[in-house]
Amino acid sequence: MMHVVRQHTGWIEVICGSMFSGKTEELIRRLRRAVIARQKVEIFKPSIDKRYSEAEIVSHDQQKIKSRTIDKAEDILKYALEAQVVGIDEAQFFDESLVKVCQTLANMGKRVIVAGLDQDFRGKPFEPIPQLLAVAEYITKTHAICVICGNPANHTYRKSKQKDKVVVGAADIYEARCRNCFIPPDQEEENNE
Repeated sequence: MMHVVRQHTGWIEVICGSMFSGKTEELIRRLRRAVIARQKVEIFKPSIDKRYSEAEIVSHDQQKIKSRTIDKAEDILKYALEAQVVGIDEAQFFDESLVKVCQTLANMGKRVIVAGLDQDFRGKPFEPIPQLLAVAEYITKTHAICVICGNPANHTYRKSKQKDKVVVGAADIYEARCRNCFIPPDQEEENNE
């Protein structure tokens, strides 16, 4: 009789969507469940994100969980070797190397849960999330509520006129909008001419 030997396999989960859609809230929920299951959990966030706390990831509704702040994706590998579950918030603030880091961790048998914006304020793909979506085993797309009409919102609208791709902020700078109410900045400029 032949026995099938099951190996512990890792995987990547991506939680993506617009701002105010509950990505961090869902990440925290999954990480808390792993802690309850007595799994070794390591949580990371980029050092650029200091909106609510430097030592925690914090959702817009003030849910929080302790995390480690790092400068670059490769730093995750130094601190996650003993972890069974690795959580990464605000993944859009890391460069393309995050994809390789997540692949490495999953190949080591770890559950990797990543949350981040899949589109920037212009409605364009926000790397490295699209690359992570391509290699993830599980994908959750969250939606906010459009502040204009109340429909499900999939876009992050920037209220300020700043042109930089990365501008860290919250409701002071951004709002959620649906497909119909979202006007990309380049179209807005054309409409105003």
